[in-house]
Amino acid sequence: MVRTALDQVAIEVKSLQKSFAGVQALKNVSFKINRGEVVGLLGDNGAGKSTLVRCLSGIHKPDQGEVLVNDSPVIIDSPLAARKVGIETVFQDLAVVPDFDIAANLFLNRELYHTNPILNWLGWLDKKAMAYKAKKALNRLNSRIPSYDKSISSLSGGQRQAVAIARAINWGADIVIMDEPTAALGVEQSAQVNELINVISSQGVAVLLISHNMQHVIETCDRAVVLYQGESVADVAVAEVTKEDLVGLITGAKSCAA
Repeated sequence: MVRTALDQVAIEVKSLQKSFAGVQALKNVSFKINRGEVVGLLGDNGAGKSTLVRCLSGIHKPDQGEVLVNDSPVIIDSPLAARKVGIETVFQDLAVVPDFDIAANLFLNRELYHTNPILNWLGWLDKKAMAYKAKKALNRLNSRIPSYDKSISSLSGGQRQAVAIARAINWGADIVIMDEPTAALGVEQSAQVNELINVISSQGVAVLLISHNMQHVIETCDRAVVLYQGESVADVAVAEVTKEDLVGLITGAKSCAA
């Protein structure tokens, strides 16, 4: 699948800073992602990746700095605020309910109630409408799910990722943050996730991908932003670097100017 980043910035982070009890977790983080672009967020443990993701997801409020979505400054002080400006995060644990079916997970905390006024008043869910919209959302991803009636627990890791990604983009997200999406997956399932990332980015969605897997980054990302001790120290085109270069930037053994 051919993917071309659009010449339109979806999200820009400017000089973001965050500290906890005097410890500076983020010192000066700046980068931008265009629509249709996949950017890898790299860094060693403690580099600030998780803090940055939580700031963009509305879990933490930055102390200083600015976030712009579609060229407009936004305040992201809650997960709901993040969703309202078009940012959805797929965390590593996927936040799915194993015993629920696909539609129930896709509409978790966003259930559709019956259009009949009496049934709506009684709190009846419109399960037929949710099932239809769930299939439509997953078809958008070209996902290979044999049955939509099964519980999440019966799906493979790659299929669960498809449900989590579909849930993110089903609500009109312009930016999707993915936290280690292939960490617990095998080769075949990881390839399915790569395909899903290609599909949503080809539809104009900007993707921020957190990964420790350099091969995954090389195969999937257009650019890589590297955090080191809370600072963004490199922003490189993936096609112009090697895995060894990325590792060197992550560990501090190599500088971007080198």
